[in-house]
Amino acid sequence: MHGVREDPPHRSPLDLLAGDRAKALGFTPNQVVAVYLTMVSVPAIAGCVLGALLGTALAQPILSIVFSGIGTGSAVLTISPWVSVVSLADTPVVVLLAALIPALRAHRLPATRAITAGSVPRTGRGLRVQRKLGGTRLPRSVSLGLGQPFARPGRTLLTMAAIVLGVTTVTLTTGLTSTMVAYGDTAAGNGAAQVEVRAGSPANRETAPKLSDARTEELLRSLPGAEQLTANALVQVNLVGYTQLTSAFFFRGDPPPAASRIVQGRWPDGPGEAVVGPSFLKQHGLSVGDRITLATGGRKAAATIVGESMDGDARGLNASRQTLTELSPHRRAGVYAVTLAPGTDAKAYIKAVKAAAPGLHPSLVESGSGATTAIVGFSSVFTVLLTVVAALGVFNTVLLSARERRRDLGMLKSIGMTPRQIVAMTVTSVAGLGVVSGLVGIPLGMLAHRLLVDNVGVVVFPESMKDVWHAPQLAALALAGVTIAVLGALVPARSAARLTIATVLHNE
Repeated sequence: MHGVREDPPHRSPLDLLAGDRAKALGFTPNQVVAVYLTMVSVPAIAGCVLGALLGTALAQPILSIVFSGIGTGSAVLTISPWVSVVSLADTPVVVLLAALIPALRAHRLPATRAITAGSVPRTGRGLRVQRKLGGTRLPRSVSLGLGQPFARPGRTLLTMAAIVLGVTTVTLTTGLTSTMVAYGDTAAGNGAAQVEVRAGSPANRETAPKLSDARTEELLRSLPGAEQLTANALVQVNLVGYTQLTSAFFFRGDPPPAASRIVQGRWPDGPGEAVVGPSFLKQHGLSVGDRITLATGGRKAAATIVGESMDGDARGLNASRQTLTELSPHRRAGVYAVTLAPGTDAKAYIKAVKAAAPGLHPSLVESGSGATTAIVGFSSVFTVLLTVVAALGVFNTVLLSARERRRDLGMLKSIGMTPRQIVAMTVTSVAGLGVVSGLVGIPLGMLAHRLLVDNVGVVVFPESMKDVWHAPQLAALALAGVTIAVLGALVPARSAARLTIATVLHNE
């Protein structure tokens, strides 16, 4: 069994078609290339048409599920027809370019070599490796399987590339999901229900609250279930030295949920202090510690940037209510954010607010983060799709190898190898590639995750949200490459195991 013949290094199904048949019938090398490119373009075009139709049909329901956490109003999520048109146009071109290299190999293959390639034994690349593995205590089916990839280094590298792509994607999406879940947890606070109470505005044809700002806050705090309250006043101010208006959010009362999302510095706790997001700092060329001047209605107030929040509008800042007193002393809060105690019935609290003050408009704040839902949804979809693509790449490789090695399989069966050993040998031939691909794909996925979260631009993640890798998680990811390889190889391996000796010898 150590001397099982390996297929010649330049043997492929393309060579079989172009050499054994086409060139023997008088086809020129250019005609051989044309035949093969036509052979792959027909299923490619058919697959593109079916894929475009299936993608168009599934796009809307998948997008609706993915964006379920983001309020889209009455807008309907659709896919532009140009997406399908571009897919139909460029995908066959990619297929033809991928097929061109092996087609050119067939172009250069002499007809005599192609005809004799299937019948003349040659020393294979994997023979020396198989001999060394055969001297170990590994089961013979395992040693033969581990030696098979060395017989086809080019095909082995392509298979590993597909598995590495799958493992990299799984690693990236796993890390991205962990980061976004941690990001969403900061927005959700302690998980308690949150009610937003908006003061009615006559400009919006609403009844204004009869109670003063201070009495309104006192009322909301006194209702059963209220645990924390933050009064928020939104004022459009000018940033001295800049032309664009700035949306300034002035807070009074308990620290808002945004106070827990500081990545640099601290939350304002006195007059003349402000917190801004990364987009604000980048757009205005500022950094934490710089001083700015706010102006509105002929009044000015100086403020120091004492902290950077994880996110925020490029034209928005957060400051304490004492700073607003310098700019607009009589401005009342427009929104009151109420955090309820655990176990409180939010609907009962909303009903109590409406009964106590008709000029107030309470509403329940949806828990969770829409951005988190969208990213996690897309990550899950792309993980499944690319894992299937990687498994199909393994399937194609194993299927081609099994058909090329029909004679070897028949010889192995004739000397006593069982169907289970055939399956074990075939699966082992790619399982080893899965292990190596996993070791390569995990660092690539971790690097892609770090590059992505470090360059979002509108969000700055703290190190605790980026350092999401733990030993159990990495151990599970290490099995991803083996899983993809085994899933892709199992079906062709079972098919090879069902071949009978008589059938193989008859075909030969």
